Amino acid sequence: MHRMIFPNLPVKDVAAARAFWTHLGFDFNEEFCNDRAACLVINDLASVMLLQEDFFHGFHQTQRHTGTEALICLTATSRDDVDRLCDRAGDAGAEAAGTVDEGPMYGGSFRDPDGHLWEVLWMETS
Repeated sequence: MHRMIFPNLPVKDVAAARAFWTHLGFDFNEEFCNDRAACLVINDLASVMLLQEDFFHGFHQTQRHTGTEALICLTATSRDDVDRLCDRAGDAGAEAAGTVDEGPMYGGSFRDPDGHLWEVLWMETS
C-alpha cells in the first residue's frame, strides 16, 4: 500500500501563498481549495494544505509558533532543477537560505513568504 501525505502549514494569506507556489510552477487541487485553504499538489501521493492561520490553529486549538517547526524537502531532477526552483522562489519573494554541495547530493533552500523552510535536493543515483 502506498500512503499519501498531506502536511498542513499555516499561512497569513491563502491567495498570496497560491500566487507564490503558482509562480514556482506548482498546481492546486481545486476540489480542496477555498478562501481559507489551498491544496498544493506535489505529486499523486503528496499534497500540502496551505491553511489560513486562524483556520489552521482551529483544528486543535494550537497557538502560533515563532520558530522553525519543520524542514520540508522536495526532490529535484538535477542540479540545474535545484537552482531553477530556488531562483524562481527568490523571484517570487522567498528568502534564499543557501546551497550545499556534498558529492552525490546537491541542494538549495529557501524560506517562503510565510517563513516555512523548504529544501530542494538532488541526489545522484547509480
